[in-house]
Amino acid sequence: MSLPLDGRSAIVTGAGRGLGRAEALELARLGAAVVVNDYGQPGRDGSGAASATPAEEVAEEIRAAGGRAVAHLGDVADHEQARALVDLAVDTYGKLDILVNNAGILRDRMIFSMTEDEWDSVIRVHLKGHFNTTRFAAAHWRARSKESGGPVHGRIVNTSSEAFLAGSAGQPNYAAAKGGIVGLTTSTALALARYGVTANVICPRARTRMTEDVFAGFQEPEEGRLDALAPEHVAPLVGYLASPAAAKVNGQLLVVHGGMVAIVERPRVAAKFDAAKETFTHDELDELISPYYADRPPNETFAAAEVLGLKRG
Repeated sequence: MSLPLDGRSAIVTGAGRGLGRAEALELARLGAAVVVNDYGQPGRDGSGAASATPAEEVAEEIRAAGGRAVAHLGDVADHEQARALVDLAVDTYGKLDILVNNAGILRDRMIFSMTEDEWDSVIRVHLKGHFNTTRFAAAHWRARSKESGGPVHGRIVNTSSEAFLAGSAGQPNYAAAKGGIVGLTTSTALALARYGVTANVICPRARTRMTEDVFAGFQEPEEGRLDALAPEHVAPLVGYLASPAAAKVNGQLLVVHGGMVAIVERPRVAAKFDAAKETFTHDELDELISPYYADRPPNETFAAAEVLGLKRG
């Protein structure tokens, strides 16, 4: 029986653990040949020596189940290593069809205490890492489309976070990077649609090494049941977005967790005010805008727990 991703090849970054691992296994289960990328550093802040072991273990897990996989130890935030990652997929499988960007680190700190390195390192791995792999995958698909004279099957699934949507007081670097990934995705979706390529972005909720503090004590699973925050709830959406079935899904932001997918609309205008004359005066703005906020909660810009809908279990 034919599988949805038979004959397709995929790259999954940060696939040695957590979400990336679940996504790589799901793509393989659906028939894709996978390049399992992971830099393999033990610290979730990007500390420690790089190791090929996490990527190799997941690749072996895929092969043991009858699938095709190779491991790649590489830092996707390094431009040339990202190029080598895409080249590996093309050289090994003849082409690249799917790119899932998942690699990331955390270096949490309040904005008034954050160092320049803590800012730069998180932006580098998340945002630049997404750009690097996308840049080389996009060039590959554009060249293939020009050579064939028509559209190709190209799928990008990027990973953002509800920290971007809701704000996260102790994660200004992470929230900014995740917001940037949404902008990168929508721009990429517009640029590559003519070649048959789609680019979408997910905001997953999952209990992983990256989020162990965020989700500590929340929605703990009942004994014998799958955790509502297990990465395995996220992976099927990635598999769907990677497939031919999702050809018309492009430039979209989706929240996913625990058997739920929510499609997030682009921002809409909540209120609009016009100047009485050519330009506003201070007093006029005060008369128009201040009443709009007068009866609203003082911190209505999304309390994280409210937006995330988390419940302590």
